[in-house]
Amino acid sequence: MEERTTLLEFPCDFPIKIMGEAREGFADAMLELVLRHAPDFVAASTEMKASSSGKYVSLTCTITAVSQAQLDDLYREISSHPMVSMAL
Repeated sequence: MEERTTLLEFPCDFPIKIMGEAREGFADAMLELVLRHAPDFVAASTEMKASSSGKYVSLTCTITAVSQAQLDDLYREISSHPMVSMAL
């Protein structure tokens, strides 16, 4: 497997923004997923914002990233989750 270069220096604080429809269980499902990849993540530090219409919600989870592979795996799992509209 080819190794990608990155401008990040690990470990580093890395914010991940997850957006989806405002549904029951969305935040819990996303926090569980983030914790699976970043066990030291403090769920209470999550910032949550609703869209002006209230139809969508965004979560910003700042993790301590330890590698590019960790971030790649996390983004891959978040992006493939059926409740997620977008992840940045």
